[in-house]
Amino acid sequence: MLRLENISWNTPEGVGVLRNLNLTVPDGKLVVITGPNGGGKTTLAKIIAGIYRQDSGKIYLNDTDITDVDITERAKAGISFAFQQPVRFKGITVRKLIELAAGEQMPLSKVCDIMSKVGLCAEEYIDREVNSTLSGGEIKRIEIATVLARHSVLTVFDEPEAGIDLWSFTSLIKTFEDMRKNINGSIVIISHQERILKIADEIVVVANGSIQAQGKPEDMMKVLTENNAITGKCYKQEALF
Repeated sequence: MLRLENISWNTPEGVGVLRNLNLTVPDGKLVVITGPNGGGKTTLAKIIAGIYRQDSGKIYLNDTDITDVDITERAKAGISFAFQQPVRFKGITVRKLIELAAGEQMPLSKVCDIMSKVGLCAEEYIDREVNSTLSGGEIKRIEIATVLARHSVLTVFDEPEAGIDLWSFTSLIKTFEDMRKNINGSIVIISHQERILKIADEIVVVANGSIQAQGKPEDMMKVLTENNAITGKCYKQEALF
């Protein structure tokens, strides 16, 4: 379980982005954090992963205080972070990247099993470099494959739908649905896509640096719609609450 208590963060210029935010992510749940652009969603995700350090507040993972733990140690503790634009690694093959994520060399059969879970044929990809020859949808699914290889206790996805085509997005939803069914840890997805919101166990709305609402999808979709939060494009901050 992840627990954040009174988290605040300001930009170097002193602009407040998060203000005394409190959030609990239960074990075995898929939580989607949504809200307007500039509301603090990605900042929150990066604070959870340890990429940013909060100015105040406490963070606990399974009741262990990780407030002062850096990104490397958080990764070792089981926190994974999937970037909005996945990093590409020239000279590193897909197979090597998955093995690095797993922390061990893996037989071909195991690599194939992981790749199949994200809808990719291992034989076509394991020897390819993780570079610009891969499409947005391919690199997203390969990144998810590295997460599956890690057996993370908490995985954070920052707007995984960004920059991928409709066909790849449909496959991505299927992958998340499968992860949700077989979840061994918790998943946090930052997104404003309605199809991702609907597969959540819980939706959390972050706006103006704090949590404005949270609840089950069937309740929250009505709240979001009534507040003009789902526009099919991007959020308008003034439209929420």
